Amino acid sequence: MLVLRSVLFNTLFYANLILRMIVLTPIYFLLPRKKAFAIPKAWARSNHWLMEKIVGTRFTIEGLENIPKTGCIFAPKHQSFWDTYALLPWIDDPVFILKRELTWIPLFGWYLMKQRMIPVDRGARGKVMVEVMRRTKIEMDNGRQLIIYPEGTRRPPGAEPAYRYGIARIYRDTQVPVVPIVLHPGLFWPRRSTLRYPGHFRVRILPAIEPGLDPDAFFARLVETLETASDQLLLDEVAANPHLPLPPTAAKRVAELKDQATATVRA
Repeated sequence: MLVLRSVLFNTLFYANLILRMIVLTPIYFLLPRKKAFAIPKAWARSNHWLMEKIVGTRFTIEGLENIPKTGCIFAPKHQSFWDTYALLPWIDDPVFILKRELTWIPLFGWYLMKQRMIPVDRGARGKVMVEVMRRTKIEMDNGRQLIIYPEGTRRPPGAEPAYRYGIARIYRDTQVPVVPIVLHPGLFWPRRSTLRYPGHFRVRILPAIEPGLDPDAFFARLVETLETASDQLLLDEVAANPHLPLPPTAAKRVAELKDQATATVRA
């Protein structure tokens, strides 16, 4: 049954994406940019509905009150394709820094460019990154919310942290709050797998880190905040969904955290 539900969901997920692009493309490109973003937001909501009805996976967002009323940077953990679109309905006017290869995909890439997403060659340095920073400041000065994954790429649940310093430079140059977000959709929608697992998980939006810190101090605080909250959420999700087959990284990290807790109690 798990395999059948997963196949059905994956089929409808991509059919939903392709059909919406084909049918709604004329409307999307005729509308002003910000109004046109209602179409991707509706697509995100429809995916949540499909996942709940077909796979049996639900989620709850905690901490919406922590989203600043002003412009900000969202800094979520990144584990799955799910978290690339999942929060769109709750963000007013998001902009992503993303790998440039995504903009080469027919239709999908055109949608990204209409929304003025910021492509980057992840292997580039110097002048390319200066241009990315220039574009980022322009978009954020126009009131948009930047979404950037501090680890740069998808990481399995419980994996060793591998943060990139680029977010500290953006924090320094934009002078806006940074909102850490922890979530473990990789337990339910694993990367490099076609299986989708039922259950219930949470997205935790943490209090913002205000602007003005030294970049090194900010970076250290962000990493500590994300990793501490992510570890706690991992334990919570495993306890709430005992049926889940844990990837090796998650099983190892859960065992380490339990051993630490046991040692603390004995001490």
